[in-house]
Amino acid sequence: MINLGKVMTAMVTPFKEDLTIDWQRTEEITDYLVNNGSEALVVHGTTGESPTLTHEEEYELYRVVKKAVGGRCKIIAGTGSNSTATTIKSSQEAEKIGVDGLMIVVPYYNKPSPEGLYQHYKKVAANSSLPIIIYNIPGRTGINMTPETTRMIAADCKNVIGLKDAAGNIDQTSATRQLCRPEFTIWSGDDSLTLPMMSVGAVGIISVASHIAGKDIAAMVAAYHAGDVKKAAAIHLKLLPLFKVLFITANPAPVKYALELIGRPVGRPRLPLVEPSASEKEQIKKVLKDLKLA
Repeated sequence: MINLGKVMTAMVTPFKEDLTIDWQRTEEITDYLVNNGSEALVVHGTTGESPTLTHEEEYELYRVVKKAVGGRCKIIAGTGSNSTATTIKSSQEAEKIGVDGLMIVVPYYNKPSPEGLYQHYKKVAANSSLPIIIYNIPGRTGINMTPETTRMIAADCKNVIGLKDAAGNIDQTSATRQLCRPEFTIWSGDDSLTLPMMSVGAVGIISVASHIAGKDIAAMVAAYHAGDVKKAAAIHLKLLPLFKVLFITANPAPVKYALELIGRPVGRPRLPLVEPSASEKEQIKKVLKDLKLA
């Protein structure tokens, strides 16, 4: 089994006031995450605002984060798109830069059939030697990768080693775990479902909330794997308000505001995303204050 870590952070992309990437703060947030529970960083994913980054920005992000990490944790590049050819090109560029793995989102908008999904991942996997994580997030892509399709891909593409499961369906997670080979790894894609998903075979989380409570999330995952389910549940219940409020509006707007509240500003999101509303900001502020995080 390829070990990419049990707690990964889907990392934000910091912006300056003019919405160009703030490279200094990129280095700073990378260092902060590595020191606060993250075993791997997923760069240029949903939380990193990949839809509004150019390919040049994407590749420079990989370079800057790789240098800042300095070998202390794994780097997973979010190179997926709804074009197989574009996905392959981005994946090959990321591999040249020296990342440790790829996260490939289920193709969005064009709604491929199960056979189309299979052929997409098969072609991408054949054109990279890196371990690949499938990212299933039907709420954003408009299509759900079924457990049966996941099994078919995992069986035929040996470097497709896992799944970020953001379908929000424990029965589906259970079926995926049942159908796929034992070494195929599942990570929760929803902070609030990490503990329930681990109970049916997920190893951990690709997290947004770890920007704010990384050490607690790492402690929850470690406690569960050590057999202390009671401790893991207590941490889960404590953090549940945080897990929920960070998705009060489209990610990553809430977590970017939360980072500002804890003294690690990373700028506002790029359009078409906007900052949380005044009432949403008050709710985020209250949760962080109640949890003594800000």
